[in-house]
Amino acid sequence: MKIRIKGNSIRLRLTRSDLDRFAQEAYLEEKTAFGNNTFIYALQRSDSLQELSADYTGNKMMVYMPKVFAEKWQDSNEVGYSNKLSLPEGKELFILVEKDFKCIDSELAEDQSDNFDNPLDKCE
Repeated sequence: MKIRIKGNSIRLRLTRSDLDRFAQEAYLEEKTAFGNNTFIYALQRSDSLQELSADYTGNKMMVYMPKVFAEKWQDSNEVGYSNKLSLPEGKELFILVEKDFKCIDSELAEDQSDNFDNPLDKCE
């Protein structure tokens, strides 16, 4: 699982094996060490929510996916799910959780063998 953060926007990208594990365990977690601290980001299935949600406590960012989305996502052509979460003072947090596609035009050093086939003819 990869994360991209820009301003008040969070994007999680899941590979095939990430999605398989999420379907089985209802939870994914990654950690990034920063000396004496560790930043943790996770995706968890929620039985009670109807839309994507997120929170940040301590050094852990948690994104919650409704059970109804999680159960059908693995076997569907659905690319992902998004939500604009209302925050205090009129702010919003945009959350996007999506399948990680192979980038056809890019020669990144990153291993993309576990990524989903890109339905487009080019990278975005």
